[in-house]
Amino acid sequence: MDAISLDQLRVFLQVVKSGSFSAAARDMHRVQSAVTYAIQKLEDQLGTKVFDRSGYRPKLSEAGRALLPRATRVLEEFSALNEQARAIAGGLEPELSFVVDASYPMPLFLAALREFEAKFPAVLLRVYVENLGAAVEAVIDRRADFGLTFEFAAESPELVNTPIGEMQLVPVAAPSHPLARIRGRVPLQALRDARQLVLSDRTPLTQGKEFSVISPRTWRLADLGARHAMLRAGLGWGNMPQHLVEADIAEGRLVKLDIRWPDGSRPPRPIVVLARRKDKTLGPAGAWLAERFSRRSGGVSAPSGNRGSAARRSR
Repeated sequence: MDAISLDQLRVFLQVVKSGSFSAAARDMHRVQSAVTYAIQKLEDQLGTKVFDRSGYRPKLSEAGRALLPRATRVLEEFSALNEQARAIAGGLEPELSFVVDASYPMPLFLAALREFEAKFPAVLLRVYVENLGAAVEAVIDRRADFGLTFEFAAESPELVNTPIGEMQLVPVAAPSHPLARIRGRVPLQALRDARQLVLSDRTPLTQGKEFSVISPRTWRLADLGARHAMLRAGLGWGNMPQHLVEADIAEGRLVKLDIRWPDGSRPPRPIVVLARRKDKTLGPAGAWLAERFSRRSGGVSAPSGNRGSAARRSR
Protein backbone atom coordinates (compact mmCIF):
# COMPACT_ATOMS: atom_id res chain seq x y z
CA MET A 1 0.00 0.00 0.00
CA ASP A 2 2.90 2.39 0.70
CA ALA A 3 3.97 2.13 -2.95
CA ILE A 4 0.71 3.53 -4.35
CA SER A 5 1.57 6.68 -6.26
CA LEU A 6 -0.42 9.80 -7.00
CA ASP A 7 0.16 9.16 -10.68
CA GLN A 8 -1.57 5.78 -10.42
CA LEU A 9 -4.57 7.44 -8.81
CA ARG A 10 -4.61 10.10 -11.54
CA VAL A 11 -4.62 7.39 -14.21
CA PHE A 12 -7.40 5.54 -12.35
CA LEU A 13 -9.60 8.65 -12.30
CA GLN A 14 -8.80 9.48 -15.92
CA VAL A 15 -9.83 6.01 -17.13
CA VAL A 16 -13.12 6.43 -15.26
CA LYS A 17 -13.61 9.86 -16.82
CA SER A 18 -12.55 8.93 -20.35
CA GLY A 19 -14.34 5.57 -20.44
CA SER A 20 -11.48 3.38 -21.68
CA PHE A 21 -7.75 2.82 -21.40
CA SER A 22 -7.14 4.03 -24.97
CA ALA A 23 -9.20 7.21 -24.48
CA ALA A 24 -7.43 7.91 -21.16
CA ALA A 25 -4.06 7.48 -22.89
CA ARG A 26 -5.03 10.03 -25.55
CA ASP A 27 -6.33 12.50 -22.98
CA MET A 28 -3.15 12.15 -20.88
CA HIS A 29 -0.85 12.19 -23.94
CA ARG A 30 0.59 8.78 -23.08
CA VAL A 31 0.88 5.43 -24.80
CA GLN A 32 -1.84 2.95 -23.88
CA SER A 33 0.66 0.49 -22.44
CA ALA A 34 1.70 3.07 -19.82
CA VAL A 35 -1.93 3.53 -18.72
CA THR A 36 -2.46 -0.24 -18.59
CA TYR A 37 0.72 -0.71 -16.55
CA ALA A 38 -0.27 2.02 -14.05
CA ILE A 39 -3.67 0.38 -13.45
CA GLN A 40 -2.09 -3.07 -13.09
CA LYS A 41 0.40 -1.77 -10.51
CA LEU A 42 -2.41 -0.03 -8.62
CA GLU A 43 -4.44 -3.23 -8.52
CA ASP A 44 -1.41 -5.25 -7.39
CA GLN A 45 -0.77 -2.86 -4.51
CA LEU A 46 -4.45 -2.66 -3.52
CA GLY A 47 -4.81 -6.41 -3.72
CA THR A 48 -8.03 -6.16 -5.72
CA LYS A 49 -9.26 -5.32 -9.22
CA VAL A 50 -10.61 -1.81 -9.75
CA PHE A 51 -11.90 -2.50 -13.28
CA ASP A 52 -13.87 -5.36 -14.80
CA ARG A 53 -12.26 -5.97 -18.21
CA SER A 54 -14.54 -8.79 -19.37
CA GLY A 55 -16.56 -6.54 -21.67
CA TYR A 56 -15.73 -4.32 -24.62
CA ARG A 57 -15.00 -1.40 -22.32
CA PRO A 58 -13.61 -1.53 -18.80
CA LYS A 59 -16.18 -0.99 -16.06
CA LEU A 60 -15.59 -0.19 -12.43
CA SER A 61 -15.59 -3.26 -10.27
CA GLU A 62 -17.39 -3.26 -6.93
CA ALA A 63 -14.08 -2.46 -5.24
CA GLY A 64 -13.36 0.27 -7.80
CA ARG A 65 -16.71 1.98 -7.12
CA ALA A 66 -16.01 1.87 -3.39
CA LEU A 67 -12.47 3.27 -3.74
CA LEU A 68 -13.25 5.97 -6.32
CA PRO A 69 -14.54 8.65 -3.86
CA ARG A 70 -11.52 8.25 -1.59
CA ALA A 71 -9.06 8.34 -4.49
CA THR A 72 -10.74 11.55 -5.65
CA ARG A 73 -10.38 13.09 -2.18
CA VAL A 74 -6.70 12.11 -1.96
CA LEU A 75 -5.92 13.95 -5.19
CA GLU A 76 -8.02 16.97 -4.17
CA GLU A 77 -6.21 17.19 -0.83
CA PHE A 78 -2.83 16.91 -2.50
CA SER A 79 -3.76 19.69 -4.91
CA ALA A 80 -4.89 21.85 -1.99
CA LEU A 81 -1.62 21.10 -0.18
CA ASN A 82 0.39 22.27 -3.18
CA GLU A 83 -1.71 25.40 -3.54
CA GLN A 84 -1.39 26.29 0.13
CA ALA A 85 2.37 25.71 0.11
CA ARG A 86 2.81 27.97 -2.93
CA ALA A 87 0.68 30.67 -1.32
CA ILE A 88 2.64 30.56 1.95
CA ALA A 89 5.93 30.68 0.07
CA GLY A 90 4.62 33.76 -1.72
CA GLY A 91 3.96 35.62 1.54
CA LEU A 92 0.30 34.73 2.18
CA GLU A 93 -0.49 34.00 5.82
CA PRO A 94 -1.36 30.30 6.35
CA GLU A 95 -4.11 31.12 8.87
CA LEU A 96 -6.25 34.13 9.70
CA SER A 97 -8.35 34.64 12.82
CA PHE A 98 -10.84 37.37 13.57
CA VAL A 99 -13.68 38.05 15.96
CA VAL A 100 -17.08 39.58 15.26
CA ASP A 101 -19.57 40.95 17.75
CA ALA A 102 -22.75 38.89 17.87
CA SER A 103 -24.75 42.02 16.98
CA TYR A 104 -23.06 42.37 13.58
CA PRO A 105 -25.42 41.72 10.61
CA MET A 106 -25.05 38.06 9.67
CA PRO A 107 -25.90 38.46 5.93
CA LEU A 108 -23.03 40.93 5.51
CA PHE A 109 -20.72 38.66 7.50
CA LEU A 110 -21.54 35.60 5.37
CA ALA A 111 -21.23 37.52 2.10
CA ALA A 112 -17.71 38.62 3.07
CA LEU A 113 -16.75 35.05 3.97
CA ARG A 114 -17.98 33.74 0.61
CA GLU A 115 -15.83 36.29 -1.21
CA PHE A 116 -12.87 35.50 1.04
CA GLU A 117 -13.18 31.77 0.34
CA ALA A 118 -13.16 32.40 -3.41
CA LYS A 119 -10.14 34.72 -3.26
CA PHE A 120 -8.03 32.93 -0.62
CA PRO A 121 -8.95 29.22 -0.68
CA ALA A 122 -5.58 28.21 0.81
CA VAL A 123 -5.95 30.34 3.98
CA LEU A 124 -7.35 28.58 7.03
CA LEU A 125 -9.93 30.74 8.80
CA ARG A 126 -10.71 30.86 12.50
CA VAL A 127 -13.77 32.92 13.47
CA TYR A 128 -14.91 33.88 16.98
CA VAL A 129 -18.34 35.35 17.78
CA GLU A 130 -18.44 37.25 21.08
CA ASN A 131 -20.34 40.05 22.82
CA LEU A 132 -18.99 43.49 23.73
CA GLY A 133 -15.70 43.37 25.65
CA ALA A 134 -15.19 39.66 24.97
CA ALA A 135 -14.74 40.51 21.29
CA VAL A 136 -12.19 43.21 22.14
CA GLU A 137 -10.40 40.92 24.57
CA ALA A 138 -9.82 38.37 21.80
CA VAL A 139 -7.91 41.02 19.81
CA ILE A 140 -5.93 42.30 22.78
CA ASP A 141 -4.98 38.74 23.78
CA ARG A 142 -3.86 38.01 20.18
CA ARG A 143 -6.39 35.23 19.71
CA ALA A 144 -7.80 37.27 16.83
CA ASP A 145 -5.88 39.29 14.23
CA PHE A 146 -8.64 41.89 14.15
CA GLY A 147 -12.21 42.33 15.31
CA LEU A 148 -15.51 43.91 14.36
CA THR A 149 -16.79 45.40 17.58
CA PHE A 150 -18.13 48.57 19.19
CA GLU A 151 -16.07 51.69 19.74
CA PHE A 152 -17.08 52.15 23.38
CA ALA A 153 -15.81 48.65 24.23
CA ALA A 154 -12.59 48.98 22.23
CA GLU A 155 -11.21 52.06 24.00
CA SER A 156 -7.78 50.56 24.70
CA PRO A 157 -4.35 52.14 24.21
CA GLU A 158 -3.22 48.87 22.64
CA LEU A 159 -5.69 49.10 19.74
CA VAL A 160 -6.18 51.03 16.53
CA ASN A 161 -9.89 51.47 15.75
CA THR A 162 -11.25 52.31 12.30
CA PRO A 163 -14.94 53.34 12.31
CA ILE A 164 -16.90 51.51 9.64
CA GLY A 165 -20.48 52.45 10.49
CA GLU A 166 -23.21 52.83 13.06
CA MET A 167 -25.65 50.20 14.26
CA GLN A 168 -29.26 51.26 14.68
CA LEU A 169 -30.79 50.13 17.97
CA VAL A 170 -34.52 50.08 18.58
CA PRO A 171 -36.38 49.76 21.90
CA VAL A 172 -38.85 46.88 21.77
CA ALA A 173 -41.22 44.86 23.91
CA ALA A 174 -43.62 41.98 23.35
CA PRO A 175 -47.22 42.89 22.35
CA SER A 176 -48.40 41.56 25.74
CA HIS A 177 -46.06 43.88 27.66
CA PRO A 178 -47.70 46.91 29.35
CA LEU A 179 -45.35 49.33 27.57
CA ALA A 180 -46.48 48.02 24.17
CA ARG A 181 -50.06 49.04 24.96
CA ILE A 182 -49.16 52.70 25.42
CA ARG A 183 -50.26 54.83 22.46
CA GLY A 184 -47.69 57.37 21.29
CA ARG A 185 -44.56 58.27 23.18
CA VAL A 186 -43.79 56.14 26.24
CA PRO A 187 -43.22 58.30 29.34
CA LEU A 188 -39.82 58.02 30.95
CA GLN A 189 -41.40 57.11 34.27
CA ALA A 190 -43.13 54.13 32.67
CA LEU A 191 -39.76 52.97 31.31
CA ARG A 192 -38.19 53.34 34.76
CA ASP A 193 -40.97 51.36 36.37
CA ALA A 194 -40.67 48.46 33.92
CA ARG A 195 -37.98 45.79 33.90
CA GLN A 196 -35.23 46.51 31.34
CA LEU A 197 -33.28 43.63 29.80
CA VAL A 198 -29.66 44.77 29.47
CA LEU A 199 -26.83 43.12 27.56
CA SER A 200 -24.02 42.56 30.04
CA ASP A 201 -20.30 42.29 29.41
CA ARG A 202 -18.51 39.15 30.63
CA THR A 203 -15.21 41.06 30.77
CA PRO A 204 -14.11 44.06 32.88
CA LEU A 205 -13.49 46.22 29.78
CA THR A 206 -16.77 48.13 30.16
CA GLN A 207 -17.04 47.79 33.93
CA GLY A 208 -18.61 50.84 35.58
CA LYS A 209 -20.15 52.09 32.34
CA GLU A 210 -23.90 52.25 31.81
CA PHE A 211 -25.25 52.63 28.30
CA SER A 212 -28.91 53.21 27.50
CA VAL A 213 -29.96 51.94 30.93
CA ILE A 214 -33.01 53.87 32.09
CA SER A 215 -34.72 51.56 34.54
CA PRO A 216 -33.30 50.67 37.97
CA ARG A 217 -35.08 47.33 37.53
CA THR A 218 -32.76 45.37 35.28
CA TRP A 219 -32.06 41.82 34.31
CA ARG A 220 -28.58 41.52 32.83
CA LEU A 221 -27.69 38.88 30.28
CA ALA A 222 -24.37 38.11 28.61
CA ASP A 223 -26.04 36.44 25.62
CA LEU A 224 -27.75 38.42 22.87
CA GLY A 225 -29.86 35.48 21.72
CA ALA A 226 -31.18 34.88 25.23
CA ARG A 227 -32.14 38.54 25.56
CA HIS A 228 -33.95 38.38 22.22
CA ALA A 229 -35.94 35.35 23.37
CA MET A 230 -36.79 36.94 26.71
CA LEU A 231 -38.01 40.11 25.01
CA ARG A 232 -40.32 38.04 22.80
CA ALA A 233 -41.54 36.20 25.91
CA GLY A 234 -42.63 39.51 27.46
CA LEU A 235 -40.16 39.42 30.36
CA GLY A 236 -39.08 43.04 29.90
CA TRP A 237 -38.20 45.73 27.39
CA GLY A 238 -34.83 46.54 25.88
CA ASN A 239 -32.80 47.81 22.95
CA MET A 240 -31.99 45.46 20.10
CA PRO A 241 -30.08 45.88 16.82
CA GLN A 242 -32.68 46.82 14.24
CA HIS A 243 -31.66 44.14 11.75
CA LEU A 244 -32.25 41.42 14.36
CA VAL A 245 -35.84 42.45 15.18
CA GLU A 246 -37.16 43.79 11.86
CA ALA A 247 -38.97 40.53 11.10
CA ASP A 248 -40.34 40.33 14.66
CA ILE A 249 -41.76 43.86 14.40
CA ALA A 250 -43.20 43.24 10.93
CA GLU A 251 -44.89 40.01 12.04
CA GLY A 252 -46.13 41.33 15.38
CA ARG A 253 -43.91 39.34 17.71
CA LEU A 254 -42.35 42.56 19.04
CA VAL A 255 -43.52 46.16 19.16
CA LYS A 256 -41.23 49.13 18.58
CA LEU A 257 -41.53 51.59 21.46
CA ASP A 258 -41.68 55.33 20.83
CA ILE A 259 -39.33 56.71 23.47
CA ARG A 260 -36.85 59.54 24.07
CA TRP A 261 -33.81 59.23 26.29
CA PRO A 262 -33.48 61.52 29.30
CA ASP A 263 -31.41 63.97 27.21
CA GLY A 264 -34.18 64.13 24.60
CA SER A 265 -32.33 62.11 21.98
CA ARG A 266 -33.55 59.24 19.86
CA PRO A 267 -32.36 55.64 20.49
CA PRO A 268 -28.57 55.37 20.28
CA ARG A 269 -26.50 54.38 17.25
CA PRO A 270 -23.28 52.80 18.58
CA ILE A 271 -20.19 53.12 16.39
CA VAL A 272 -18.96 49.87 14.86
CA VAL A 273 -15.18 49.73 14.46
CA LEU A 274 -12.59 47.45 12.99
CA ALA A 275 -10.11 46.98 15.84
CA ARG A 276 -6.57 45.60 15.68
CA ARG A 277 -3.50 45.78 17.87
CA LYS A 278 -1.08 48.62 17.14
CA ASP A 279 1.77 46.13 16.90
CA LYS A 280 -0.13 43.82 14.51
CA THR A 281 0.48 44.00 10.75
CA LEU A 282 -2.10 42.17 8.71
CA GLY A 283 -0.98 39.90 5.90
CA PRO A 284 -2.46 40.02 2.38
CA ALA A 285 -5.54 37.97 3.25
CA GLY A 286 -6.21 39.78 6.52
CA ALA A 287 -5.74 43.19 4.93
CA TRP A 288 -8.14 42.26 2.12
CA LEU A 289 -10.84 41.02 4.51
CA ALA A 290 -10.48 44.04 6.80
CA GLU A 291 -10.81 46.37 3.82
CA ARG A 292 -13.81 44.36 2.59
CA PHE A 293 -15.63 44.92 5.88
CA SER A 294 -14.68 48.61 5.90
CA ARG A 295 -15.74 49.17 2.29
CA ARG A 296 -19.14 47.50 2.39
CA SER A 297 -21.04 48.14 5.60
CA GLY A 298 -24.26 46.43 4.50
CA GLY A 299 -26.76 46.61 7.36
CA VAL A 300 -24.49 49.02 9.25
CA SER A 301 -25.09 52.65 8.29
CA ALA A 302 -22.34 55.21 7.68
CA PRO A 303 -21.01 56.96 10.81
CA SER A 304 -22.51 60.33 11.67
CA GLY A 305 -20.55 63.31 12.88
CA ASN A 306 -21.73 63.02 16.49
CA ARG A 307 -19.63 59.99 17.34
CA GLY A 308 -18.99 60.71 21.01
CA SER A 309 -22.60 60.81 22.20
CA ALA A 310 -23.48 57.70 20.21
CA ALA A 311 -20.66 55.77 21.86
CA ARG A 312 -21.62 56.89 25.34
CA ARG A 313 -25.22 55.71 24.92
CA SER A 314 -24.57 52.50 23.10
CA ARG A 315 -25.56 49.51 25.21
